[in-house]
Amino acid sequence: MSIIANFMSHTTKMDINKKIPRYLTEKGNLIRTIFLTAIFALIFINIYSPFDVRYKFNITGYELLFYSSLIIITGVLVVVISRMMMYYYYRQGKELSYLNYGLWIVAEITAMALFYTFYELFILHDKRPFPDLFTISVRNTALILILAYSVIWLYLSWKDKKYKLEALSSGILPTNNSNVMIPFKDERGILRLSIKKNDFLYCRGNDNYVTICYDNGTSVSKFLIRTTLKKLESALGDYSLVRTHRSYIINFDKVKLIEKDKDGMIIRMDTPYDIKIPVSATYLNDVLLKFGQL
Repeated sequence: MSIIANFMSHTTKMDINKKIPRYLTEKGNLIRTIFLTAIFALIFINIYSPFDVRYKFNITGYELLFYSSLIIITGVLVVVISRMMMYYYYRQGKELSYLNYGLWIVAEITAMALFYTFYELFILHDKRPFPDLFTISVRNTALILILAYSVIWLYLSWKDKKYKLEALSSGILPTNNSNVMIPFKDERGILRLSIKKNDFLYCRGNDNYVTICYDNGTSVSKFLIRTTLKKLESALGDYSLVRTHRSYIINFDKVKLIEKDKDGMIIRMDTPYDIKIPVSATYLNDVLLKFGQL
């Protein structure tokens, strides 16, 4: 239990309402997390033998590997189901804060610990009381998952920073210059449009298409590309753009004010054209944080 407490204590040192990095919820990285967690747990159980497989069955070598593999495969189903839920949660345009992510991991630990407790009771026929077995299972599961997740997080963070440094050195990533070009790519990663950040206003998503709206000097021009707003948001995470609604991403540098009208909270863009962008309850806190009102 102290492991979980330490993890939550570390989480509270950060801004717990801040959104977790996008790379943690990308489909490919979620698959890597599941795979690497399974490998880590398999190695851990074979070396440490926390669930007493070696002693209960008096087995070693390949038999131990076989039985421990069965345990891991079954137990990791919890992680598979959990990360699939996380992926579809993000597909709906929602995000997790550090606090939400920490609680999510606690839920994974609890669910997996319950599985291992029942395994001890009904497979290994352990005679110890359920609370004792559950406490031990929570400790062992927390040790496995938190160590695995910490190593994976460090790896993904290093990989993300490595990509950004390489991209920055090649001039791909933006600087603070408002004239930097924002690249808009379709679902296949093909560049379809590049706009100066100072001219970009907002994007509006509609299923598998996104309309990019920008100032051409005399009016607002629109450009349609085939992709999702979620993919675009992930790809443009380094350009200080803000999600205000499941259908809208805006250039915060072009915001004039936020106000409440009969339809709810809206943003007015700082342009000669009367552009109003809705702010949904899901993204209101993020928008207010940008305005310094939270």
